[in-house]
Amino acid sequence: MLLSFHPCYVGDENRLCAGRDPDDDDRARMRAAEAVILPQGCRKTLFDAAVSSCPRVFPDYTARFAWPEKTGQSRMFAHYNAPRPVTAAFDCLADFNRQYNSDPAEAGFAFPFVFKYNGSGEGANVWLADTPNTLARLLSRSADWEKTGQFGFLLQQYIETRGRCLRVVVVGNTLVSYWRIQPDNTGFQASAARGGRIDHTADPGRRTAAEEQVLHLCRQTDINLAGFDLIFSENPAPNEADTPLLLEVNYFFGRTGLGGSEAFYRLLCAEIDNWIEQA
Repeated sequence: MLLSFHPCYVGDENRLCAGRDPDDDDRARMRAAEAVILPQGCRKTLFDAAVSSCPRVFPDYTARFAWPEKTGQSRMFAHYNAPRPVTAAFDCLADFNRQYNSDPAEAGFAFPFVFKYNGSGEGANVWLADTPNTLARLLSRSADWEKTGQFGFLLQQYIETRGRCLRVVVVGNTLVSYWRIQPDNTGFQASAARGGRIDHTADPGRRTAAEEQVLHLCRQTDINLAGFDLIFSENPAPNEADTPLLLEVNYFFGRTGLGGSEAFYRLLCAEIDNWIEQA
């Protein structure tokens, strides 16, 4: 029996668990299933129930919940020695103050550098800290966020990309890569939501290198549904390889570069079918 919790994929039995934790009936149906399909928006409780009840679960969100949010992802990249910008992760403002006395120079960062709050993906809550005053405002905002229960931020090396960022989307065994390019080729954030142009054909060598790097990380982590953001330095140091640098993993991701939601769901359903047949 194929059990689907995904509203767009029809199984032998379909259930919805949106906005709630799984109950005893959900778990009983999982134990009776040969495979379970989960939605992108599944909670950790739903994923944990699925993997403890059924031997086959798609997508595999082990890494998503083991290495949560931006701070967790940076530690995942470090754990697997994945190429990335120099990054320091802090679980709270007190950690930063205690370790480096509120001085980014002590953490090895010179202005400008990138400041990222935990939480939202797709480039949200990402800022360029270009002066001490800007950093002070960002740290003050972090203190305000902590009062609402939101914790964690990153300091990250600024890489000149000329307004370009590569997205590699993994859907099952399929990889789709495309550039997001800012109209004026400036800025350190490039996304379709910020007016970036989608380009599927530019720099095929770089796209291939990025896809290979993402595929290697997916083999290490079992990630099989996510959008990876990577950048290339346009001002590499002498003798520095033209290496794709991982920024973050988006388990929710925009679909413009995939041809829209309808095209994405066709691809997703086809890849789920392929995954089922591989049993």
